[in-house]
Amino acid sequence: MPDAFGRLVLFGSGETSASGRKVFDRLFRQLPAPVRVAILETPAGFQPNSAAVAGRIADSLRQGLQNVAMDVAVVPARKRGTPFSPDDSGLADVVLAADCIFLGPGSPTYAVRQLRASVVWDAVRLRFAEGATLVLSSAAVLAIGAYTLPVYEIYKVGADLGWEAGLDVLGPTGHRLVFVPHWNNREGGVDLDTSRCFMGEDRFARLRALLPSTATVVGIDEHTTLIVEPAMASAQVVGQGGVTIEQAGQAVRYEHGSAFALGHLGEFDWTALAQDLPPELRDRARDLKNAPQSGTPADEPIPSDVQALVERREEARRRREWATADALRAELADRGYHLQDTPAGPLLQPAAVSGAESSH
Repeated sequence: MPDAFGRLVLFGSGETSASGRKVFDRLFRQLPAPVRVAILETPAGFQPNSAAVAGRIADSLRQGLQNVAMDVAVVPARKRGTPFSPDDSGLADVVLAADCIFLGPGSPTYAVRQLRASVVWDAVRLRFAEGATLVLSSAAVLAIGAYTLPVYEIYKVGADLGWEAGLDVLGPTGHRLVFVPHWNNREGGVDLDTSRCFMGEDRFARLRALLPSTATVVGIDEHTTLIVEPAMASAQVVGQGGVTIEQAGQAVRYEHGSAFALGHLGEFDWTALAQDLPPELRDRARDLKNAPQSGTPADEPIPSDVQALVERREEARRRREWATADALRAELADRGYHLQDTPAGPLLQPAAVSGAESSH
């Protein structure tokens, strides 16, 4: 394997529960301290409170794992064509510095539209190839497959059954994998089958028939986590339920506490995945390792009133006043400064410097 690929961690649900925190504790203890965590807002970026959605994940980690040293940064890569775009190289830099990257709740189809072919998503893929742990839950689990289920469009709006192209994070390895969380959901009670991520068994059977025959479906129960270990060519099932793998008309079930060889999903060509990554991002990642992680260039002292804006924004973030923090960031941009949230703290640069780096 040419790169030291990191773990791929898929939650069926419950990432902020006690069992979910145990998974994070296990993962973080295998990463260098302090663990640098990047939490992407993108799947919920269409929601006015997307910062709060990601903030709750950050708070859960900080409060639930107080014995683990970590630096957590929320990455507001919300929507293309806005000041908080997944095409922003400054936001990609935060991802490139992370040891663990998390994407979670929101809309899978929205996440795909915003992230596909973006610099932030390329940064996610690069860090995964270089050894960072990639943790996904809920909408993000659906989004990273070869095909994604438009669950809200079908379940809430009544759209026709069908699939949309996903981010296909493992596609270059040679397999069409479809990931489905909430596999054993029972919220519908006795009146409505909400298993198979709210589709129900009968409706999902019709959806399954719409997929190519070569596609493999990986269903993950609620409060259950599938941990894929590329370096060991194996996967583990932890939590309260199990994982169901459907391929070639057959279904195989792996209960919690079990492990299986990745060969059960097919032979993965990790070399092809590594070669699919932009070489300029590799250069940028190397540069960042030698760059200062906080402050500004030595020849660009921060005016006191600009520094006051940065401090006010940090205070607003600590109070979880996300709208205020966003307004202060926009004010800094109007003053000619690019503010980048890094795991080590805010990095403030004159816009001219930031723009020059963006063209790297």
